[in-house]
Amino acid sequence: MHILRPAFAAALITAICAGPAPAADSSQADAKREERWQLIADYLFDDREVLPTDSLIKIDAPKRAQDAALVPITLTMPEKDRIKSVYLVIDDNPAPLAAHVTFGPAADPGSLQLRVRVDTYTNVHAVAETKEGKLFSAVAFVKASGGCSAPSGPSDAEAMKGMGEMRMKFAESMQDGQPAEATLMIRHPNFTGMQMNQLTRLYTPSRYIDKVTVSYGDQTVLEVSGDISLSTNPVIGFNFVPGGNELMKVVASDTKGERWEQSFKVPPVTN
Repeated sequence: MHILRPAFAAALITAICAGPAPAADSSQADAKREERWQLIADYLFDDREVLPTDSLIKIDAPKRAQDAALVPITLTMPEKDRIKSVYLVIDDNPAPLAAHVTFGPAADPGSLQLRVRVDTYTNVHAVAETKEGKLFSAVAFVKASGGCSAPSGPSDAEAMKGMGEMRMKFAESMQDGQPAEATLMIRHPNFTGMQMNQLTRLYTPSRYIDKVTVSYGDQTVLEVSGDISLSTNPVIGFNFVPGGNELMKVVASDTKGERWEQSFKVPPVTN
């Protein structure tokens, strides 16, 4: 899997930094956005074809974000049994690939929620990878600005307090063998490298969570590979299939090599 960072191929940088075409010509703007998407898709997926879909994966995103640094994204996969993984791509962000989520045997891939940063008006693509290895994408347009440079806190030290602390929220009621909702919250500033320290007026070096693995008992629920486009204090909402009396374990790591692990007691299921 490719993770895009500001140092990737020159042609892609040029296309992204060029920004949208003038508003006076919407068709030209759409063509520029499609050209950018094709460059990104070629980089991420090599020669694999990415087909548009309006049924295999759907993306729910605000048309105009209230906070560009905390934009809620919900992905739904109606044909969930076909889904192996999903990619969330924010086309005009400096690092477009926000996350690649791979579902394990304990997952119910029907829906996924993430909070992301959006740096400018942009298309957001959700790409579903099927178990047969085919790729299908849905797209939404989001109006937001400055999400990647928004400060994570009043100071770097304040933003890093409690780094690695986790919380897990489960649905109030669970039935054996039926999908249940869970929400994982991880405390981490997810520094992008574009944020200015409000005290020193220097740019804070990038440091962000790049890997999260959630397991239920001895089975994987999901694996998340992330980049700077995930928000400060990432929140991941997902579904899993409860059963038995197993613990849910989360292992997270960041780009500085720090690693955190925590287990959570899952509420008892009812028949």
